[in-house]
Amino acid sequence: QVQLAESGGGLVQPGGSLRLSCAASGIIFSSFRMSWYRQAPGKERELVATITRTGATTNYADSVKGRFTISRDNAKKMVYLQMNSLKSDDTAVYYCNGAISGIYDFWGQGTQVTVSS
Repeated sequence: QVQLAESGGGLVQPGGSLRLSCAASGIIFSSFRMSWYRQAPGKERELVATITRTGATTNYADSVKGRFTISRDNAKKMVYLQMNSLKSDDTAVYYCNGAISGIYDFWGQGTQVTVSS
């Protein structure tokens, strides 16, 4: 059974930091491109960051470049999203995604991140 389990969300003040984690099970983790998406209230889900299978390449949405860092540990089957200098616009449910193009597309349940004073 495939499972992606996010953790690390919560309430943080503007300018603060959070680190999201996603634990994968039931998949050959190193074969999957991993991504973080987010969905704010009333908005469509958007891609935040992607990391390739080996971790050699990462890509970010313009809105988070320079503030967020995606990383992975294939031995632990984990993917992380370090979020710094958080803004109120970063408030959303954050989802972990694992994909092999055209074949598999798995999602976690999401973790809430709220940036507010």
